[in-house]
Amino acid sequence: MKQIIECVPNFSEGRDMNIIKQITDVIERVDGVMLLDVDPGKDTNRTVVTFAGEPGPVMDAAVACVAKAKELIDMTKHCGAHPRMGATDVCPLVPVSNITMEECVELAKVLGKRINEATGIPVYLYGEAAQRKDRYNLPDIRKGEYEALEEKLKDPDFAPDFGEPVFLPKSGATAVGARAFMLAYNINLNTRDLKAAQDIAMTIRSSGRAKRDAKGQIVKDKNGVTVKVPGKLKFCQAGGWYIEEYGYAQITMNLHRFDITGLHTAFDTVVKEAEKKGLRVTGSELIGLAPLQAMLDAGEHYLKLQGTSTACPEKEIIYCAVRSLGLADTSPFDPQKRIVEYALKNEKGQLKHLSVNDFTDLLSSNAPAPGGGSVAALNAALAAGLAAMVANLTFENMNYENVREDMENAGRYAQRLKMRALSLIDEDTAAFNAWMQALRLPKKSDDEKARRDAVVQRAVLSAVNIPLDTLKLCPDILKTAEFVLKKGNQNALSDATVGVRQTQAAAWGAYYNILINLPSLDDPKKRESILKTAKETMDAVESKAAKLTLFAEEKLTHAIG
Repeated sequence: MKQIIECVPNFSEGRDMNIIKQITDVIERVDGVMLLDVDPGKDTNRTVVTFAGEPGPVMDAAVACVAKAKELIDMTKHCGAHPRMGATDVCPLVPVSNITMEECVELAKVLGKRINEATGIPVYLYGEAAQRKDRYNLPDIRKGEYEALEEKLKDPDFAPDFGEPVFLPKSGATAVGARAFMLAYNINLNTRDLKAAQDIAMTIRSSGRAKRDAKGQIVKDKNGVTVKVPGKLKFCQAGGWYIEEYGYAQITMNLHRFDITGLHTAFDTVVKEAEKKGLRVTGSELIGLAPLQAMLDAGEHYLKLQGTSTACPEKEIIYCAVRSLGLADTSPFDPQKRIVEYALKNEKGQLKHLSVNDFTDLLSSNAPAPGGGSVAALNAALAAGLAAMVANLTFENMNYENVREDMENAGRYAQRLKMRALSLIDEDTAAFNAWMQALRLPKKSDDEKARRDAVVQRAVLSAVNIPLDTLKLCPDILKTAEFVLKKGNQNALSDATVGVRQTQAAAWGAYYNILINLPSLDDPKKRESILKTAKETMDAVESKAAKLTLFAEEKLTHAIG
């Protein structure tokens, strides 16, 4: 699965759109990166840019845009309401999917070094990437802002993490870090009452509100510091405002750890607090984009409240989240544009989105791809889909109450296997096409031949590894198939058995594609290792499938009498 990260550089320019456009242009020129948002502010004289993709392209784009900002922005002429210390003030990396914070921290270190080497700008690591405790919080590094930077750099204790402690008047310094994804989220109230919204916000925000005594006076401790009543939500900043355009008040929030305080947690908490005031929540509004996991967490939460299985297709979980949170009440909400992972996908023309008729028509044409490898992946997806189907049929049947939770978990796992298999349909065809393109590279000179050979071998390895990935999915699909076959709804016994046979077909299809592509791989050690893995996996699939089909056939024929 692809690793996706987000980068959110803040540039010290929010008024000259020509400069901002030149900076974002260099980002958009990097293949594999999608520019998600550009948010300029005139008063702050600052622009927040958001782009995302796989780590490699994102890092390339980050270096390029920082270099462009150095070229175009002159800090000696900058003034604005927002604290800043450089042309590119901050450049954080944010984990989105299939990547840990720890991995993002290591990427931030690499990025900081690359930025300094490419631009000469002193770089400080902050946030989760900070190498010193006193540099974790950005304001501590930025204290005194740009105007104090020249003197601060003379202090050995303020030496940058990367680069020399040299003051660059035009570009200043840059902070590079790693942080969690922040969700900007607003919840709608059926009132124009600003004070009511602000009061709810103080109740839920992490910082809470000032404690008051019986007379309504603010309570202070022995040192004269205001005593606070903690808020109900962790990692939540919140306020209340009235939006003239909408005609109602909102609770506006930044959720800094959606894995702890998710959209659904915030929404349900505000619903309860609003009810105490005789108010109703009428919907909500997501600002910018959200990670897929944040939406899945919300959808699954509400499905569970309904007593519905969460082992349903991903799009149904997303639909439940959107409807339950009222995300489309203020403005249209298109998951394909508002969920980071979906927005990054270029799914136009993908095989998995074709109708059955169109796919089989294309398959039966004289085009060399899609071929057996894509069909093998399709078979794996069908097999996993059947396992999920039987799990869901069992979940909703009261006669199987004792395995209900286990069936839901099995169905969820089968859905994940199905999604991975579907992605392999297109990956297999793409790998074949890349191989064909590599073979067409020029080979007139020795250098061209060497380059061509290297590209061809990378393409061959991909064309072998992708069906190998399909094959490796098959034992996991069979584990799920075995569980639903033996413990699931017996009225769906034939469906579970078909799933077993489909898994065999997927495994053999993948195995044959490995065998036909393997001779083109020049490295004998890699060939031997891949063949060994493929044979062992194929043997395991056949052994397990044989036992399961024998078990199923005995039960099916016994029912006939």
